[in-house]
Amino acid sequence: MLDIGFSELLLIGIVALVVIGPERLPKVARTAGHLFGRLQRYVANVKADIAREMELDELRQFKGEIEDAARSVERSIADEVSLAEREVRALAQEADRTIHSALGSETPPVSLTDAAPTNLPAEASPQLELSLGPDATRSPESKAQ
Repeated sequence: MLDIGFSELLLIGIVALVVIGPERLPKVARTAGHLFGRLQRYVANVKADIAREMELDELRQFKGEIEDAARSVERSIADEVSLAEREVRALAQEADRTIHSALGSETPPVSLTDAAPTNLPAEASPQLELSLGPDATRSPESKAQ
């Protein structure tokens, strides 16, 4: 802090002894020591506050960088999801066209992407009937007769 050598301290002590006097010199020296201690603690606190502020600024900057990186990752994931969604829709439409052309029906195909899921009760679900010949269309009661 201050570059004071032994000779400067000796000169200050002699001037203080002459000016203050030998009776009050110990009390003034004690008061000066307390004030010097307070000054050192104040300087240490100011240095600590400055260091904390610098760390806080660095943390804020780091937080901003992390948020930017998170937004970038979020954007890239959203882009990948939308790309995958488009590919799935294209495949579903292609499957619809393939099924429609294989069946050769006159009705337009129902798109898998447009169809809403339905929750039908078990009694209302459509049944697949296989026809094996003229007897297959008769009910089980008519076969027993």
